[in-house]
Amino acid sequence: MTDPIADMIIRIKNALLAGHATVQVPHSKVKEALANILVEEGYVVGMQVKPQMPQAVIEMELKYIGKVPAITDVRRVSKPGRRSYSGAKDIPTALGGYGITIVSTSKGVMTGTNARKSNAGGEVLCQVW
Repeated sequence: MTDPIADMIIRIKNALLAGHATVQVPHSKVKEALANILVEEGYVVGMQVKPQMPQAVIEMELKYIGKVPAITDVRRVSKPGRRSYSGAKDIPTALGGYGITIVSTSKGVMTGTNARKSNAGGEVLCQVW
C-alpha cells in the first residue's frame, strides 16, 4: 500500500455512504492520532484500538445526524506523489472555516487551528467537512 492515510479516508467515506455503524482500519500511530482528532472534533462518536494478529486495527464508531453522515467529505491534500507543506500562517482552511484541516507537525498531528495557535507548520494531511 503506497498511501495508508488515503486508504483510511476512503474506508471511512465508503462506510458512511453504505450506512455502516462502524469501520475498521489497520493500526498505525498516525492513523490513531487522526482518529483521535476526528473524535475530539465530533465527526466520529468513538474509536478504540483492538489488538489482532498480525496487525492491530482501529475500530471507529461513525456519527450520523438523523440519517445524514456527520462527515460530508474528506479530501487528501498531501499525497505521495506531491507532498504539501505549509507554514503556520499559511495553513489552509477547509470549506471556509466550516471544516477542519489536519496537519502533521513536529509537535504531533493536530488540527490547523491548533497548529496556528502553537505556531507550528508542517505537512497538510487532509481536510474534513
